[in-house]
Amino acid sequence: MFTDLKSAVRPAIVMTLLFALLLGIAYPLALTGIGQALFPAQANGSLVRDGGVVVGSTVIGQAFTSDRYFHSRPSSAGKGYDGLASSGSNLGATSQALVDRVKTDIARYKTATPDRPVPSDLVTASASGLDPHIGPEAAFYQVDRVAKVRGMDPRQVRSLVAGSVDRPLLGFLGDARVNLFELNRRLDAIGAKQAR
Repeated sequence: MFTDLKSAVRPAIVMTLLFALLLGIAYPLALTGIGQALFPAQANGSLVRDGGVVVGSTVIGQAFTSDRYFHSRPSSAGKGYDGLASSGSNLGATSQALVDRVKTDIARYKTATPDRPVPSDLVTASASGLDPHIGPEAAFYQVDRVAKVRGMDPRQVRSLVAGSVDRPLLGFLGDARVNLFELNRRLDAIGAKQAR
């Protein structure tokens, strides 16, 4: 009986170890190597460097709070846009805390642009809390505020937003969107040129 048990358990242990090595070590290392070889920027987080210093990522949102910048969606990830704490708030539609936060956000945006409804992207969080994009409507909504604070012609800022809109893949997959990190970097680049 002990021999039967030993002969039954041994293959199970060997297969467990084999698959642990194969799927737990060899496969992840192979995919990491392929990713690093073929897509090094994406495999390392799509980081953007300025003078050798990492200033952000094109795939993880950031909290832009100054009126000089286009603002992101609200984030519940950690203390806001914390890549180690990706999550939504899990507040339901009947949550008073959610209703209060949305009302506060709407009131804040209404002070700058009282004559237009606030786009939902500016007051609703994404599921991950890390979305770097907003819809074009939400970006265009902020043009007058950004132009006024920066002393720029609103048409120039509007043109910058229009040029930053990423269209749906193949014309129908996904939504049109604006990457705020890239848009705000372009905005700073224009400001730097004008300051010269």
